[in-house]
Amino acid sequence: MQGTGARRLVVLGTGFGAFNLVTRLRRGYDITVISPRNHFLFTPLLPSTTVGTIEFRSIIEPIRHARKNLRFYWATAVTVDVGRKVVHCLSRADERPFEVEFDILVIAVGAVNNTYNIPGVREHALFLRELNDARELRQRIIRCFEQAAIPTVTEDERKRLLHFVVCGGGPTGVEFAAELNDFLNEDLSHTYAGLLPDARITLVEASQEILRGFDRKLREYATNLFRRERIQLLTASPVISVGDGTISLSDGSTLPYGLLLWSAGNGATEFIRATSLPKDSRSFLIVDRFFRVQGQSDIYALGDCAAIEGFPLPATAQVAQQQGRYLARELNAIASGRSVQQFEYRSLGMLAYVGNRRALADLEAYKGKGWATWLFWRSAYITRIMSLKNKVLVLFDWFKALVFGRDVSQF
Repeated sequence: MQGTGARRLVVLGTGFGAFNLVTRLRRGYDITVISPRNHFLFTPLLPSTTVGTIEFRSIIEPIRHARKNLRFYWATAVTVDVGRKVVHCLSRADERPFEVEFDILVIAVGAVNNTYNIPGVREHALFLRELNDARELRQRIIRCFEQAAIPTVTEDERKRLLHFVVCGGGPTGVEFAAELNDFLNEDLSHTYAGLLPDARITLVEASQEILRGFDRKLREYATNLFRRERIQLLTASPVISVGDGTISLSDGSTLPYGLLLWSAGNGATEFIRATSLPKDSRSFLIVDRFFRVQGQSDIYALGDCAAIEGFPLPATAQVAQQQGRYLARELNAIASGRSVQQFEYRSLGMLAYVGNRRALADLEAYKGKGWATWLFWRSAYITRIMSLKNKVLVLFDWFKALVFGRDVSQF
């Protein structure tokens, strides 16, 4: 434990913002982290785990290893009593309520999938934010093939089971579709050779194009590559409802599916919606360029759950990472009695895997695509993985998948 004179700093969350914050704080704070997830997850490589290109544990870091003398509670934050400076929590182990007092509070609880109140999405769609989501997707893919192989299954039912639909043309949806297509062509084509002709992937996007944040030529490259790989693209096709095994589009058409991934945007968590702290029209916490919540001097928010007033930023890992590092410098400066400049975001560009050992790189000084960019994409992510152990594990996973293929077991 740190000395009794240290200020009590409570951090909610273990994402990019929170992890980079707690690893860079110096002495002067008694740090408590509260989260329903006891590890940091390197989310940019999460789509690769859904098909076994990378194993689950290769992209997580236990939060208790982030620094010495870190106190961690495996719990869900329910609400904040601003006046008493208390966080009300619920244990994930036994559902018991408890309170944690703070002098400084940092809210970094991320976001949830935005369903836009479309009927049936929460009941029938799968998501991709946590390892449990990736594991469920991995199991569902194999289950669809195993079920389709049963001799009593009709032709129509087999085609439905082997139709994989992705709703959302952002990086997560595109990368999952790309990884799944590789899995079909490189591994399942041998294991389920008789079923592969019926397997297909459809990417549904409400707007006119996929990967809207990328350069136009890179978007066109990804679109053309998907079409060559026989991934069907349905753009300008908003979903109006989701049923058990079928989705309905705004043009009146329906799509049968065996697996539906929903990756169509971010929404506020229940904790953020429940708090009385100031929020914007999307229910995200309003903060200034120092990440202080509006009207508060000792409550900060960063990452996907926060919106800087008059300074919109994309909801990406690199943004949250820079915010966490900045807030660590700010709190270190406060502890030392020094001043700090307001946050300035430096865009490092965007990367996306588009399948068949091809990737996109949209950087300020370089717009790349293809196989060489795929090598750059892999090397860039290796350098950003936090620990040496996980760097080695990911490299080994890539090598193993290349030489021996991906595992197709159902367990």
